Amino acid sequence: MSKPTPEIPPERPNDPASDKRDGTINDPLKTPQDIETDDKAPATDISLVNGQNTPREYKKDNQSFFMQRGYQILLVLGLIAAFLLVMVYQTLFGRIEQPEQKVTIEQGDTYYGLLPQWQQQIPLFSASIAKFYIKSQVDAPLHAGIYQLPENPTIAEALHVLQQGAKVAMVKVQIIEGKTAKDLYQNLRDNPGIKKEVLTADSDNASIAKALDLVGILPDSVINSDDPIVSYNLEGWFTPDTYYYGEDASDKQVLTDLYKRQQQALTLAWENRAADLPYKTPYEALIMASIIEKETSVPEERELVAAVFTNRLNKGMRLQTDPTIIYGMGSRYDGNIRRQDIDEKTSYNTYQINGLPPTPIALPSAASIEATLHPADSEALYFVATGNGGHKFTNSLDEHNQAVRDYLKVMRERKSQTPPE
Repeated sequence: MSKPTPEIPPERPNDPASDKRDGTINDPLKTPQDIETDDKAPATDISLVNGQNTPREYKKDNQSFFMQRGYQILLVLGLIAAFLLVMVYQTLFGRIEQPEQKVTIEQGDTYYGLLPQWQQQIPLFSASIAKFYIKSQVDAPLHAGIYQLPENPTIAEALHVLQQGAKVAMVKVQIIEGKTAKDLYQNLRDNPGIKKEVLTADSDNASIAKALDLVGILPDSVINSDDPIVSYNLEGWFTPDTYYYGEDASDKQVLTDLYKRQQQALTLAWENRAADLPYKTPYEALIMASIIEKETSVPEERELVAAVFTNRLNKGMRLQTDPTIIYGMGSRYDGNIRRQDIDEKTSYNTYQINGLPPTPIALPSAASIEATLHPADSEALYFVATGNGGHKFTNSLDEHNQAVRDYLKVMRERKSQTPPE
């Protein structure tokens, strides 16, 4: 009996077709993930194909590219911000290394004018930041005066001190170059804002020098002189200038301050003086500076006048300068020098005495002190006024006499052109 032939079920229209070519059929029990796992080949590194070890590059529209660039920008901005913060801190809180000291603010000075000092001494100091700080924080102008700055101040601390000037009444003390110590004393006596401690009604040269403790700066010849003009005379030892003090300042404070300034100027100039000068001590240089101060008001002539007197001293010639006659006459001077005044031998008349007078004859400026110790390179021995401003400098007596005749001619012509009153 033959076996019955197995019956192959017909393909269903919804079943996937069999792959007749490779003899496989789709397994309906496998999921698409199983099939993908079986058929997927390992990924091939493109660098192994093209033989180049080139890293992949992100496309510019890739999100990672923009994140990477963003971090770099933030880092740069952070560094800039940190640098600016350091500049701000250094500008406002960086300190100048200096002792506690007084600073004089002159009329017309500004807050901005004080910035270069900080800019030179404080690293990373920004003038622009400082100006912005001043503009935003300071609402009052800078007042002339003398201010006490603390030790190692910051600009913020200094500005705080300077702003107090608007709240403090200042007393003006003005001493003009060429004026005398007597003029200075009277100026302080007449100033109602200055308390009188030294310049009392019965004070004289000796009492003033002792009250200021300045006796030691005078030579014995001055201390022991029988001439009342010479004895204990502090002439020349006070710096002429314009100063501002608080209303509670005393004459002792002012005079001590002016003396210290003059001493500092004289010491500095003496230490840097030219060679082969005929002055043995700084005091002798101070005497000569006072004569130069009285002889010319033209700044450019100071060194030439100094050269004339240096040359005359080196040659043993008398100085023969009119201001010394006037100072020696004291209160007797009425505005004119007569022949009898020239011939009178006083302690100061350099037509009659050799060398320098015993003390200075005026309050010399720092410029005259500097000129004394750095005279011009000139062989001139004479000078006389031109009548048109300034002086004519000459090397011989004949040239000098001609310069005198020229001066007198100018003065006669000027007088003839002046209408009668």
